[in-house]
Amino acid sequence: MSSHQILQFRSDPFVLSHCFRHRPLTGSITLQSPHKQPFSGPQFRCRRSYHAGVRSSTIKAQGTNGNRKKEALVLETETKSIELKRVYPFHEIEPKWQRYWEDNRTFRTPDDVDTKKPKFYVLDMFPYPSGAGLHVGHPLGYTATDILARLRRMQGYNVLHPMGWDAFGLPAEQYAIETGTHPKATTLKNIDRFRLQLKSLGFSYDWDRELSTTEPDYYKWTQWIFLQLYKRGLAYQAEVPVNWCPALGTVLANEEVVDGVSERGGHPVIRKPMRQWMLKITAYADRLLEDLDELEWPESIKEMQRNWIGRSEGAELNFSILDGEGRKTDKEITVYTTRPDTLFGATYMVVAPEHHLLSHFVTSEQKQQVEEYQDFASRKSDLERTELQKEKTGVFSGCYAKNPVNGDAIPIWVADYVLASYGTGAIMAVPAHDTRDNEFALKYNIPIKWVVKNEANTSDDAKQVYPGLGIVENSSSLETGLDINQLSSKEATLKVIEWAERTGNGKKKINYKLRDWLFARQRYWGEPIPILILDESGETFAVSESELPLTLPELNDFTPTGTGEPPLSKAVSWVNTVNPTTGKAAKRETSTMPQWAGSCWYYLRFMDPKNPEALVDKEKEKYWSPVDVYVGGAEHAVLHLLYSRFWHKVLYDIGVVSTKEPFKCVINQGIILGEVQYTAWKDQEGNYVSADTEERLSEHQQVTVPEERVMKSGDYFVLKEDPSIRLIPRAYKMSKSRGNVVNPDDVVLEYGADSLRLYEMFMGPFRDSKTWNTSGIEGVHRFLARTWRLVIGLPQSDGSFKDGTVVTDDEPTLEQLRTLHKCIAKVTEEIESTRFNTGISGMMEFVNAAYKWNNQPKGIIEPFILLLSPYAPHMAEELWSRLGHPNSLAYECFPKANPDYLKNTTIVLPVQINGKTRGTIEVEEGCSEDDAFVLASQDEKLGKYLDGQLIKKRIYVPGKILNVILDRTNVKVTTK
Repeated sequence: MSSHQILQFRSDPFVLSHCFRHRPLTGSITLQSPHKQPFSGPQFRCRRSYHAGVRSSTIKAQGTNGNRKKEALVLETETKSIELKRVYPFHEIEPKWQRYWEDNRTFRTPDDVDTKKPKFYVLDMFPYPSGAGLHVGHPLGYTATDILARLRRMQGYNVLHPMGWDAFGLPAEQYAIETGTHPKATTLKNIDRFRLQLKSLGFSYDWDRELSTTEPDYYKWTQWIFLQLYKRGLAYQAEVPVNWCPALGTVLANEEVVDGVSERGGHPVIRKPMRQWMLKITAYADRLLEDLDELEWPESIKEMQRNWIGRSEGAELNFSILDGEGRKTDKEITVYTTRPDTLFGATYMVVAPEHHLLSHFVTSEQKQQVEEYQDFASRKSDLERTELQKEKTGVFSGCYAKNPVNGDAIPIWVADYVLASYGTGAIMAVPAHDTRDNEFALKYNIPIKWVVKNEANTSDDAKQVYPGLGIVENSSSLETGLDINQLSSKEATLKVIEWAERTGNGKKKINYKLRDWLFARQRYWGEPIPILILDESGETFAVSESELPLTLPELNDFTPTGTGEPPLSKAVSWVNTVNPTTGKAAKRETSTMPQWAGSCWYYLRFMDPKNPEALVDKEKEKYWSPVDVYVGGAEHAVLHLLYSRFWHKVLYDIGVVSTKEPFKCVINQGIILGEVQYTAWKDQEGNYVSADTEERLSEHQQVTVPEERVMKSGDYFVLKEDPSIRLIPRAYKMSKSRGNVVNPDDVVLEYGADSLRLYEMFMGPFRDSKTWNTSGIEGVHRFLARTWRLVIGLPQSDGSFKDGTVVTDDEPTLEQLRTLHKCIAKVTEEIESTRFNTGISGMMEFVNAAYKWNNQPKGIIEPFILLLSPYAPHMAEELWSRLGHPNSLAYECFPKANPDYLKNTTIVLPVQINGKTRGTIEVEEGCSEDDAFVLASQDEKLGKYLDGQLIKKRIYVPGKILNVILDRTNVKVTTK
């Protein structure tokens, strides 16, 4: 830097945040406005603070430029280079021990472990290595699993704690389309960045077991699993609607479609049927449902899976389609309903726009309207179509069907709120007893017939929609002989099903919301599907297992074909082949597997990652299965966990795995939200409008207010300069678009990895969402600094610390032992229960108590360092080493609390002076009268009454009371 700095500022306050962060500053500065006018007579006020890069001061410079007052916040410059000073040398300690762990492969789990020892398999949900790298939300779960892994190692368990990459995915391919960079190159670069960041945080992963779903040695076994599914009829092809973008000429994944248009380019997207590979997960629906009861999972997650599977009991009923003369045809529409008791109330039917029979019965008069509506519906996603709050739309088909129970001719409508992929793609509509049907009927003037009476409703108000159970009415027919009047809904349901089965009008049916898994992507960057398709017949054949892995061909052009054909179709020499059995011409499948595929089974490969002959060795699988603790976000509660369970059950059926379920215990960590942002509104003149105003805020400009301009007023946040302006505080999920992402690299640079780990665990309960606050990390950083000084001692005059420690070989006192063992019990219990924040509180209490002692015995400090090590491993390793231990503490025995030191052997003893209670003292059970009197004399409050006084007598009842009677003729008291 030059000896003189010129810094410009704007009219609003601003911060030159870290512009000179890594270089010491020298010389002086001049502040200038944007028009290069210097301040006149600036005055400086400095506040010093210490950071990782430089020692800096906040300088508030005030001066005048014309008639306006200016302010700027700048980094301090001094006449000499600033030497860096830290509260403890984490910048030296952390890289040192990370190198040690890597060089010594400290956390490697041997291939052949002693199977007589207990095992602990703790796993993080597979991360996708994005180009953005980690933000501070990611290490929350990783830190928790690391604490558990370190604890179990020290408790004598064989620990499996691996890490790998779910590396196939859309972002790398999209980047390839835009830049021409091969997805593999992008993926490897991102993985390197993620790995470096994870290692900088001191996680005790067994990096020898690292794997990536993109490596052929790995996806060979993903392909092998697919072939087992194919051989058992669990993988098949079907025509299913996909998101087709004509402008881009490609099929889009659901996440690439926003509000009916492509995320890239904003082009219209339609739903188009295409032949796709499907996995028959529905064949395992009952087992997936029943086995949930055996799992130690959050009940909310299990309930989400139950709802997703959506098992229901009801009936399939057949409605005959009528011709133009009202006569029955040979075609029937089958519906599934859970409420057969309401069949007499069905006044219309609805079929999905994609229903396979629609083209056969739509009338010529209505054909154009129906086709236009089909085109309209094709532009919506399933989620948009089934949104409960959306306005219902539909069109009459021109045709009628016969209600089987009473012979009524009811109209057949076409509406997008019915999906072809759910149930039978058609419903009987009962507008009196279904809210959605009621809204539709009211809009299109369709009759409403009430057939179930709400027994709890005795009012005479006009009939309202009632979806509940009750007593059936208006439900009998002489023509069909069915009468269910006055029966309960449950009784009526059974009677209708019995009638339907007896007359051939339907049958009892168990149905599931769960749909078969669409298992194909029209993309390049994914696992090739190992299937051959004969040119002559279109028949499919499995690639021989001996030919696996079927690797991706090299391509230079990853852009969509424009025809709907996947990019792999461009690899003509790879696509065109022959069936090795028959010699007939064939083509390879050009769709690839979805990103979910590789993450469905990776937990098994970690058990035996280098095995070229089998997916996993049977003995290793038998020892390590199931995963004991699986930690990840709740957003994976359904799809990933459900797909993994499905694959695992298939592997169980074919003898590859020994357990019915893959994950014994699942824990969902909370989300770390970005720092609180304060929102205000301005009117057209630029004046602030309070958030509690009666005016419509949506009509005003929304602005973000810096925290330094905000203050708390009662229960609200307001502008400092105008407290009448109320603001809205809110923390958002971290995202690049909001600009609220906090990079863990910056936090590690300034405070160290141990501080970041500790802060993420201390923010609040592990499972709760929390708001990031960078200033909050300073508290745990101070705790670590105090711990360092407790063991090492105070810094020397130059700010450095001596090599030794202040720990002594003294025998611990009873008080010290009790404090230690109380801490051991607390920390152990809280880690075991994943209450990591309160475990830290326990260690803070210990350090506070230890600072009051006259010495720090080795027998106390060493166990405490072991307690600290799962949370702050770098500091703990360094302190352990300085205490004379040549090896890592990673496999030292974790301390156990001695119950003898946990007993509460003290009592609170009231003390009276001349018969009046003046205070209490804490004494040991069985305390003698003399000892109790000495403690009372030394008590700050009681000593005021006794100092310099004469004692007439003392009345002492052990464990009950001490009464001191004062008299000037007796011995003088001394409180010294």
